[in-house]
Amino acid sequence: MKAITIKQPWATLIALREKQFETRSWQTKYRGEIAIHAGKSIDKEAYNDFSNVLKKHGITAISQLPTGSVIATANIVDCHKVIADDGSNATMHTRLKISGNEYCFGNYEEGRYAWELDNVKILPEPIKAKGQLSLWEWRETI
Repeated sequence: MKAITIKQPWATLIALREKQFETRSWQTKYRGEIAIHAGKSIDKEAYNDFSNVLKKHGITAISQLPTGSVIATANIVDCHKVIADDGSNATMHTRLKISGNEYCFGNYEEGRYAWELDNVKILPEPIKAKGQLSLWEWRETI
């Protein structure tokens, strides 16, 4: 299965279905199932910024964020190019508009890409794995 390594807390926000788009500087033509791998590092400032959202799901301490593990699966259903960003909303080439928490959870600078995720399934327990850059092959069986 393809996998993507995502820094915390964003990986957990995806697993909790709070974040539907993963933003990247590069596009992907891949569509289909993907493993969401939580990288080893945690952006503490982002955790503080989004702690109210995480608390809704029972995450009350940064130490509760799993790291170095596959924590969910999802499907990449589309890849949208950002054509406009006004600082609180973004517009994709498909005319899709991003705002609210979703906008805050990503980097929607013009020219970047928003990978649309669907059918997110959190794993019952994180599975330890070493992450990699870009899309990579994860060989574990769920």
